[in-house]
Formats: sequence, structure tokens, C-alpha cells
Amino acid sequence: MPWVEPEPRPSPEQKPKLTKQDSATGPEWYQKSEESESEGNQPPLGPLASPRPPETPGPPALERDDAPLPEGDDLDHAPLPEEETPEPRAICRHRHRCHTDCLEAPLSRAFQWLGWQVGAHPWIFLLTPLMLTAALGTGFLYLLEEEEEDLEEQYTPVGGPAKAERRFVQGHFTTTDSYRFSASRRSTEANFASLLVVSYSDSLLYPATFAEVSKLDGAVQDLRVAQEDGSQIQYQQVCARYRALCVRPNPLLHAWQVDKTLNLSSISFPIYNHGGHPLYLTGFFGGRILGGSLGMGHLLLRAKALRLLYYLKTEDPEDSVQSKQWLTHFLNQFTNITNTLALKKIEVVHFTSLSRQLEFQATSMTVIPVQKCYPLMKAATTNSDFSLQLCRLDCIRNKMCVAAFGVISAFLAVVSGFGLLLHIGVPFVIIVANSPFLILGVGLDNMFIMISAWHKTRLADDIPERISNVYSKVAVSITITTITNILAFYTGVMSSFRSASFRQQVFLPQPKRK
Repeated sequence: MPWVEPEPRPSPEQKPKLTKQDSATGPEWYQKSEESESEGNQPPLGPLASPRPPETPGPPALERDDAPLPEGDDLDHAPLPEEETPEPRAICRHRHRCHTDCLEAPLSRAFQWLGWQVGAHPWIFLLTPLMLTAALGTGFLYLLEEEEEDLEEQYTPVGGPAKAERRFVQGHFTTTDSYRFSASRRSTEANFASLLVVSYSDSLLYPATFAEVSKLDGAVQDLRVAQEDGSQIQYQQVCARYRALCVRPNPLLHAWQVDKTLNLSSISFPIYNHGGHPLYLTGFFGGRILGGSLGMGHLLLRAKALRLLYYLKTEDPEDSVQSKQWLTHFLNQFTNITNTLALKKIEVVHFTSLSRQLEFQATSMTVIPVQKCYPLMKAATTNSDFSLQLCRLDCIRNKMCVAAFGVISAFLAVVSGFGLLLHIGVPFVIIVANSPFLILGVGLDNMFIMISAWHKTRLADDIPERISNVYSKVAVSITITTITNILAFYTGVMSSFRSASFRQQVFLPQPKRK
């Protein structure tokens, strides 16, 4: 093979001037050179290098720093300097590339096709969700029937050890609300109404004060709840009984009502022997001052307050429902009772077994009512989109209407989801009343992403093509973030608390719908 004398290397002080053409064709020259060397041929000269006459074979000339530089036009066609010329390396033509878009590319094509269909047939994709939401929204007819009010059932673990221990106690210490009620033997909270009476004076152990307390007790027991069929629920129907009589709200008050001549200044505490029958006063009097020993206890000198406890039936489901109706009526009429009696010697406060549930339901209405929050969020979202579109005064490129429909779309999703769950029998728990705002926040993020991608499309393209471009660019990322949200919520759904667990609400036995 003939020897070719290499081009002299220019010194660092005199770098040749490179032209745009040389820098553009440099890599191509090296590629051709490598191909020719792999085939065993002499590498061709650069496309712009001047041809050289053949030289006699001989040893290659030594490279010197003081080699003469080309002059004139040869300077423009000189090879690239060594520090800017990449070293030749072998290129593997059969190297297999690793494709990392094996999931993204098919999804992008699928969503691109879907976007084209949405743009080509807008009315189908507009009316179908509306009809589906209208059909599923009929599940709200069962909202009142499926509303769950048992705090213990919803906010305690389903398989907790406390419930197993309570079942053990119930199996060995039995009691019945309709014949042998005993508050000390109950392992669960019964339906009850409690009145705390506080005297304005230093003590209420006076006949005049007991007279006002007796009037209050009579007014409470006279309450009647009118039913839709014309019947009434009286206290005697729903009260817990010991043998044939309702459990007395206060044993000492009942003894005084039977015998008005009872000397209230000679009461022994905590056990008072009245006519050969012991009366247990523990838990019924507060702010007490005791004296010396008297009978089975100590003399009760003063008592600032007393409590009236009205126990109601709980065990039978039908009796429990009537008891709650009577309690609700009691709460509604309590203010009217106290105003009508015009009590002058005592002050009365009340508490019932429904008070915690009612307070829990009222927490969502303390600051802003729930029904007003959604329009407020819609207005805030529309204003946010308006602030992003201030520089786009063109009514064609301004997408405030799209932002409004994005909020409406999230609202339709909430209605459809709640309606479907109510149709399949999932009870409504008050804590899920805040979930629409969570769904709204997740949905609005995706809406802003799609609007941003829409503004990057070409105005000259038609609507189906622009929508397909938007879907192909953002639908994959939105799908992935949606999947991560589903997985995150799934961890809470599988909780052992019924209020947050879809599994416990659907697959465990539920009361049959009437």
C-alpha cells in the first residue's frame, strides 16, 4: 500500500481558519474514512481538500511543530486542528437500540385516536356523560335511607379486640330494655336524655325547688312525637323498663313525688332507706356537702345540682328508631319547654346520646355551608384561569369557558360516583361530604395541563387535529398521575374503619333497604 504523507499539524499560535463548510463535512469525512479502512482501502481525501500528486513510497515524514503552513486558499481548506477533531473510532452498524417508550408510544397513539374522535364527534362525547350522570344521579333518592349515624360503628376498627371483649361481657351479663333494664350491666351506650339541674341558691334540697324540678320532669315525659300515619310516640312507649314501670329519672325525686311530706333535710347519702326500700343516689347529686353518719351513709346537708336520666329502649332495631325519633323531638322542643315553664329557682342544661352525632354533622356547617363551597371553588377556578389568560385578549384563544366546563366536569363525576355507590347500597357517612373538594382539586390540575397544551397547537389546524395533538401530549402523563392517585387512595380504602373503607361498606352484611 502506498504511503501518504500526513498533513502538517499547525502550531497553536497559527490555527487555521475553519469555514462553516469544513466543520459541517468533518464528521462525514471521518465516517467515510473509517468505512474505507474497514474494507482495507486507502481513505479518501476530504471533499474540499485539493488533490495531491502520488508520491514515491518511503517512510512517513516526522511531524514537527515548525512544519510549514499552507498558504493562500489552502488555508481555508486545511484539515481541522487536532484539538477539535474527534479521534476515529469503530462504528458498530448492528448495535441494537433499547426502546424505552414501549408503554408511552402505544398510549400516546391510542389517546391521539381518542382525541381525534372527540373532535370529530363532539356531541356524542358531550351528551353521553350527561345522560350517564342523570341515570346514576338517581341514587341520591336513597340518600336518607342509606345515611349512617352510628359513630361507633363507623369510626372504630371492625375487628378490634374491644368489640370481642364486649361480646364476651354481653354473653355473661345479660339485660333487657323492656323488662329488666340495668344501666350498670350494660356494655354499650343506651339511648338516653340527660338533664342537669342547677339551683340558683346554695342548695336545692327544698320543697319549692323540687316542685320546679317535678314540673320539668312532667313536661319531658308528656312529649309526644306525631307520625306520618297519625299515630304518636309517647315516652311510656320508648322508655327503658324495670318490670312494668319506666326506669325513674331520679330516685329521690320520684320518692318526693309519691310522698310530698318527705323531709329533704334528713336524706342519707349515698344510700337512702325510704319505706324499707334502699335508694341509690350515687351519680344523681352534685356539689354535695355531707354531715355526720346517718343510717347506711352520711347526712346530705347540701346539694347544688341533680341529674335526671331518661333511659330509652335500644336493643330492638324498631324500638331504637322510635327512641331516636323521640330524642330528636325532645331536642327540638327543649327550648320551648323551658320558656313555657318559666323556671325561677333552677337552671337546666341537657345532653343526649345523639348530641355527639349532631355536633359532628354540624362541623361542616360551622364556617361556610357545604352547598356554598362548590360555587365558590368554581368562581376561584375561573378567576385563576382568567389570570393566566390576561395576555390573551383574543376571544378565540381565551379559554375561560373551558375552565368553567372543567369544574362542571368534576361536579358531574362527583354526582355519578356518589349515585353509583348509593345504588349498590353503600351507606352515606358525613365525613365523605368533603370528598367533592378533593376530587375537584385533582380534576382541575389536569384541566390546566390540557389548556396549556391546547395553546401550543397551531391555529391553522382543524379542531380534531388540535385535540388529537393535545391528547397525545398530555393524556399519558395524566393517566400515570391518575393511576398513582388511585393507588394512594386504595391504601385508605382497605382500612378497617367502615367510614373510609369501601370493602367494609360493600362486602360486609348491610341492613336491607326498605
